Amino acid sequence: MRPAKASDRLRRLLLVVPYVVRHPGASLHEISRLFDVPENELAADLDLLFVSGLPPYGPGDLIDVEIEEGRVWISMADYLARPLRLTRSEALALYLRGKALAGTPGLPEGAALESALAKLEEKLGPDTIGGLAGRVEAVDVGPPDQTLDAVRSAAADHERIDIEYWAASTDETTSRSVDPEEVFAAIGKWYVVAWDHRSGEERMFRVDRIKSVSPTGERFEPRGLVGAGRPLYSRSDKDIAVRLFLRPAARWVAEYYETESVIERADGTLEVVIPTTQLAWVARLIIRLGGQVTVVEPPELVEEIDRVARRTLERYRNIGTA
Repeated sequence: MRPAKASDRLRRLLLVVPYVVRHPGASLHEISRLFDVPENELAADLDLLFVSGLPPYGPGDLIDVEIEEGRVWISMADYLARPLRLTRSEALALYLRGKALAGTPGLPEGAALESALAKLEEKLGPDTIGGLAGRVEAVDVGPPDQTLDAVRSAAADHERIDIEYWAASTDETTSRSVDPEEVFAAIGKWYVVAWDHRSGEERMFRVDRIKSVSPTGERFEPRGLVGAGRPLYSRSDKDIAVRLFLRPAARWVAEYYETESVIERADGTLEVVIPTTQLAWVARLIIRLGGQVTVVEPPELVEEIDRVARRTLERYRNIGTA
């Protein structure tokens, strides 16, 4: 298995550390089971804490971790166990984001989220909440929410569905018959893992790119496809290795997308190798990044970038003359 990305490890540690601070001497096995992470990965995460802490990062400012006979103690990290104190602006921003998320149909954490929002609303007070009237408008997202609801229902009932799907990698909309097994959220998007009868293979679809869903009334036997926690890119023998130099403003690409290798260079750029079966989506990504990325290989990617750029420019010209 590939090592977890830094963002995933950080998110995990922000959950694990407060738990261990409140439960000193908790067993490594118990923590591993509770947070659904292998013991060897958990131990590697805890090793990072020895060089973590607060400025000025002196010996008395770093977190202390002790692991003995399979049990864990963490000290010098009490600040992570204290309740989070938000400024008024932070609380309001969190409230608005929570309200938007609470409208997602079928959200498993919906009840807990509504409870948290009620507490935030109470602390913010009627004057602040009331002042939002006329300044903040709830957006009716319509079909995407209905699509998510339909896909989740089909997965729960093991019902085959027909979908129209727009693929960013090819910029094409196709009709497919799929067996949806797992629906999950990751990096701010909803995904469905399904068996795709068009290709005869497992596929993962972004729900917001599904244009329509039609039930077929047919049932399917689940194949045990993996949902939450899986990589968002499935490797194959058709992969093309794309080598890029990323300048500081584009370093986020190495965290967001699946990579084969990441090397930090002396000039501050990252040299990354990204696997893909379609060069078109990489070309669109590079165009969005502007001068923050340099293509090393393959040479045909440069040709694809030129083709996509010319086609995009032509579309804008057509809009201007319409």
